[in-house]
Amino acid sequence: MQLRTRLLLFLVPFWLLIFNSCSNSKPETAFYFWKTVFQLDTIEQRALKEVAAQSIYIRIMDIDFDPSGVQAVPISPVTFSQQVPKEQSIIPVVFINQRIFAEMDSLQIRALASKIVPFVTAKVKQAGKEKFNELQLDCDWTQSSRDKFFYLLNYIQELPDLKNVVVSSTLRLHQVKNTLTSGIPPVKKVTLMCYNMGNLRQFGNQNSILNQQDLNTYLNGTLRNYPMEMDIALPLFQWFVVFRNNSYIGISKYISEQDINNKALFTPNPNSSLYILKVDLPKANLKRGDIVRFEKVTKNDLLQTAKFLRGELKGKKHQIIFYHLDQATLANHGNAELQEIISAF
Repeated sequence: MQLRTRLLLFLVPFWLLIFNSCSNSKPETAFYFWKTVFQLDTIEQRALKEVAAQSIYIRIMDIDFDPSGVQAVPISPVTFSQQVPKEQSIIPVVFINQRIFAEMDSLQIRALASKIVPFVTAKVKQAGKEKFNELQLDCDWTQSSRDKFFYLLNYIQELPDLKNVVVSSTLRLHQVKNTLTSGIPPVKKVTLMCYNMGNLRQFGNQNSILNQQDLNTYLNGTLRNYPMEMDIALPLFQWFVVFRNNSYIGISKYISEQDINNKALFTPNPNSSLYILKVDLPKANLKRGDIVRFEKVTKNDLLQTAKFLRGELKGKKHQIIFYHLDQATLANHGNAELQEIISAF
């Protein structure tokens, strides 16, 4: 009897340890690559190794109207200056501007699907890979374009060349909350894009990249009921949103955090992310009086997001995909930070 008791006392903590180690296992990780030339520097290669990324989601092309506004064509397809590392699989991503569906009929949609697959397959071979196991279609569909995009998803999965390929779709916050109007894409897997959730063009002190209030508004109580396997895409990027006379004029790629902290150039608006330009700035095509909103994502923002999503996902298996694999982006988020964020899930 004493032997049984001792054995039981030994086995209970042993199995608890095994259970906890399984339940606390880290999710798989990956990166998006969203540039037009695939060539990795040492920082980007190191980031892949440090987070043990299994895959790279590579934007193959956009699909949008040609200059005539009549025909849907590939826009800025990626080129490969080097091959994708052997340690990572390639997952091709095709971004589709939802406006192309406005005038398309079912025959044109099938023709589009039949063009996408060989184009993607050729690009994958250029990347040094013989095959791909997933194809992701990225489209911020609306109620008016939903049915045609879903038709494309259904049809493309029937093509023989994708027989052993999982077709996935991206998913925005509003599409999670409003399933009655947005519908549920006819795929086996989705990726929830946890960024670009605010109104970029609205003037004021806000963060349109990642906002905890928007996460709660759209996902609290709804995400856990979404009937689909779901990966999570998290932002690492920052940007500089420019306003002139309080009207949005674009995102500047020609100013830096060092510029806006230069008091000879900008006057900070106290307790806000807004900076007022004091002089003309020809290199960025900006004028005196323009206002720049500096938006970035902090470690605390990402940790809050991870902890919130962990509660909503309730133990469902998911992959973490960081956006995106870029030296300048990674400079603001070191390996220790990324590991902490992954562990928070």
